[in-house]
Amino acid sequence: MSSSIRSSASSRAPFQPTLLAVALSIAAGGAWAQQAPAAPAPAPAATDSAADAGTPSGGADRPHKHKLDVVVVTGNPLSQKELASPVQVLSGDALTLKRGASLGETLDGLAGVGSTYFGPNSNRPTMRGLDGDRVRMLSNSGASVDASSLSFDHALPVDPLVLTRVEVLRGAAALQYGGNAIGGVVNAIDNRIPRLAQPGLNGAAELRLGGASNERGGAVVLDGGTTGFAWHVDAADRRADDQRVPRFESEDGSSTHVRNSDSHGRSGAVGGSLLFSKGYAGVSVEDYHNEYGVTVEPDVRIEMQRQRLATAGEWRDPLPGLARVTWQFASSRYKHQEVEGSGAVGTVFSSDGKDGRVEATHSAFQGDWGSVQGVLGWQWELSDFSALGEEALVPGTKTRNNALFLIEQFRSGPWSLQAGARAERVNIGSTGGDEERFGDPATRRFSPKSFSLSGAYELGNGFSLSSNLSSSERAPTFYELFANGVHVASGAYEVGDINIGLERAKSVDLGLHWKQGDAKWSVQVYQTRFSNYIALDASGRSIDEVGEDGEIASIPEYLYRGVRARMHGVELEGKQPLPKLAGWDLTLGTTIDLVRGTNRDTNEALPRLAPVRGGVSLQAESGPWLLQAELRGAMRQDRVPALDAPTAGYGILRLNIARHFDIGNLDAMWYVKLDNLANKLAYNASSVQTIRELTPLPGRSLFAGLQVKF
Repeated sequence: MSSSIRSSASSRAPFQPTLLAVALSIAAGGAWAQQAPAAPAPAPAATDSAADAGTPSGGADRPHKHKLDVVVVTGNPLSQKELASPVQVLSGDALTLKRGASLGETLDGLAGVGSTYFGPNSNRPTMRGLDGDRVRMLSNSGASVDASSLSFDHALPVDPLVLTRVEVLRGAAALQYGGNAIGGVVNAIDNRIPRLAQPGLNGAAELRLGGASNERGGAVVLDGGTTGFAWHVDAADRRADDQRVPRFESEDGSSTHVRNSDSHGRSGAVGGSLLFSKGYAGVSVEDYHNEYGVTVEPDVRIEMQRQRLATAGEWRDPLPGLARVTWQFASSRYKHQEVEGSGAVGTVFSSDGKDGRVEATHSAFQGDWGSVQGVLGWQWELSDFSALGEEALVPGTKTRNNALFLIEQFRSGPWSLQAGARAERVNIGSTGGDEERFGDPATRRFSPKSFSLSGAYELGNGFSLSSNLSSSERAPTFYELFANGVHVASGAYEVGDINIGLERAKSVDLGLHWKQGDAKWSVQVYQTRFSNYIALDASGRSIDEVGEDGEIASIPEYLYRGVRARMHGVELEGKQPLPKLAGWDLTLGTTIDLVRGTNRDTNEALPRLAPVRGGVSLQAESGPWLLQAELRGAMRQDRVPALDAPTAGYGILRLNIARHFDIGNLDAMWYVKLDNLANKLAYNASSVQTIRELTPLPGRSLFAGLQVKF
């Protein structure tokens, strides 16, 4: 089937509402300009600080550089310095040295965070054992329109090379982002819509070479402007060969490479903002392309593209009693086609999406008892999805979502309490299809509701307690409702249930934290009970399908259905400075996480859960030098469903060496990363079974990079 190109009018349609929003933003900007002369906008608490204004484009984390405090953006509408929910931030040198080919690879190994690992190209984050639509992927706090939750072989349209910061919020965050954030939120942040004045010209360039996939990549990020206008430009390109691994046995025999795992990705973006004394209004346009092999099929490749137009703004102190109004709107056009070895296009996936968010924060009410501050928000999302071709397992669908949420925070002395509620209206419709298996057009309507109560208490001497209670509801996705076809990535014939109800979950999260100077330790325990966990379970039947060679293949049938389920786990993470040694500052780091998931209807383990994982690291700093050694591993995973297989444990040793230096007046850093020094054969227990034995983790490799900032 040849890929069809939409008419130019149709291609422009997704951007029309956003263009209107841009016009309104500029109009609002003009109104502000009349109120006050242009001046450098003060840094709002909830946005990136100058210290993180670009990795690769921001200031280096050199010992002599002054660093500003940065307040977490994700799940923090009231700009708190400390959150009750466990949150992790990657930025600066830490992000540079952790950065991988995908967002999942970049975040893998953080406490409670794993990856689906469908080879080096398709690698979506998992959180606390949950994946897919239960982990919310954001781009600058807005929806990321793609098809990555539909199938494990669909990559996220995000290039880590141009990110300045990644925030990871573990645990339920459904109030701000909906019921599909029950596992957590990953927010990929860049500076494509500038929020602060950046007079003159600054930016960065980075080159990367080597690794297990023989990567050749680079990125350039530029920021500049005046006190009243800021602009941004970035571009990135990355090429990689088939990934090298320790020798292993597969259906193709003995090999030291992951077949059909090469890739070529490229992206670019421009953006600009008008800056005023009380806020900003900006717009950005981005383009992303990725072409990569699908390991499960030796001759199939995916050609992906996404275009996104976004606008965002903030107005501080617009009215008495109103501290801030923020808004953002985006329109995205996503498409990827699966190309056979002969060059024929097998299936074309398209998704046109729009999303918007408006938040109004009222000023704090002060009293003898403490202070109260809150935010009222509205969120809107539209998505039109289609899959056309031989391997389409879902019909065309339209999803509409509107939501209102309210969050109020009370603070008094060492106490902090936050309560909130969210109400949604979700419409999911199927357009049916020419094939009988997709049936007639049908629509389901849902009204999910979510509530939460969280608190934190400072015990003194650096100790604090945190707790979160939440009740969340998630509307099923279009594929959980309407799927009916062969899913090559999972090796199953998947069937949705149009009558399935809301997924309901109740969660509790307790944490004990300690911080003194640069030393900090934290332990979290959590439990989530689902009364209608939407699981993909084997029915015990098989469906006969005619293959490309004309022969009939028997494919196991899997059904989406609601079951009772329970997830619980423990997470420990810490950082402890050690006594100096020969002029070197030493820091010990530790992470341990454990998650258990049970289908309470069958008492079987839930699929694709990571075993007990842990890591210990030692970091040494002296002047411009940075040395890191890390031993990370996982225990054997024997607790698997009946139709899955155990996964062996492993331990992998990594070394990083970096040095800052000056090139004239420019800050620069070179780095070398050595991965899997012992060349251990290892597999990811969170990978789907059809791909796990085909995609071992990377083998021994040497990776080098150079970053220059100006």
